Amino acid sequence: MQRFIIRRIIYMVVTMVVATLLVFTLSRIVGDPRLLYVQEGGYGLSQEAWDDLGRKLHLQYPVIVQYGFWLADALRADLGESMLDRKPVTEIIWEAFPNTLQMALGGWIVATVLGVPLGVLSAVKRGSVWDYIGRTVALTGQTLPVFWIGIMGILIFSVQLGWLPVGTKPDHFSLKHFILPCITLGWFPAAGYLRLTRSAMLDVMDSEYIKLARAKGVNSTMVLWKHAFRNAILAPLTFSSLILAGFITGAIVTETVFSWPGLGRLAFTAVDDNDFPLMVGLVLVFTGMFLVVNMITDLLYAYVDPRIRYG
Repeated sequence: MQRFIIRRIIYMVVTMVVATLLVFTLSRIVGDPRLLYVQEGGYGLSQEAWDDLGRKLHLQYPVIVQYGFWLADALRADLGESMLDRKPVTEIIWEAFPNTLQMALGGWIVATVLGVPLGVLSAVKRGSVWDYIGRTVALTGQTLPVFWIGIMGILIFSVQLGWLPVGTKPDHFSLKHFILPCITLGWFPAAGYLRLTRSAMLDVMDSEYIKLARAKGVNSTMVLWKHAFRNAILAPLTFSSLILAGFITGAIVTETVFSWPGLGRLAFTAVDDNDFPLMVGLVLVFTGMFLVVNMITDLLYAYVDPRIRYG
């Protein structure tokens, strides 16, 4: 297990270096980055200021050396300054991260609580009304666009009925402001949860050891949750990690619809404004979150299924 963890950590470091190097190189290929500073600032630079900015960005060196300087600063949690706001990139990301984390956990809980039980119920009650309800939820969840669900939720529950606020995050914590964004965010993955759980449960329920357990008179609840569900959980667990990592790294559509000040909206703004320092910093955070969540999921495999061992 220790060798596996060490190997995965090495892979994570290599992946993060490659991802950030790619984005950093693209930011230099498009042209002299000092031109973007001039465009964003809206004013010209003197020759002295132009040369000072070039030395600050280490433009006198090859791109790979420039990346080395950036990486050395990143190890000290210094990701540079945003071109638009002239604020430290680390500070900007740190301000937006809690907002994304709150909505991500809420959407993940909605998706898990709705999708997994419905998937189990649909598999156990195969061919019944519950099975058709589950299939309908899965069909609508994967065919309706996320932005449409969000806009319709705002129109019905906020504008016409007035039950819920639009969803824009207030300065103080308010549960009502999380309901529409979290449901919108969790609706699509809930359908994926449902289909994966139902398919995995159907495969397990028809296996020989389940038939043997029933023949021996084992309690139906014990057969369902201890024998069937525990062996069917690997596929939903993998999907769960990907969904949670995707939510944490920013749900761009949902955050844009609800004007949520999170990482997804921040990434959209960075791309729209050609803010390369902020983009590279976000790529570093996004890649790191995906890799960490995936490694935790791999470790959970061994806990959930004793047959899995990492050499």
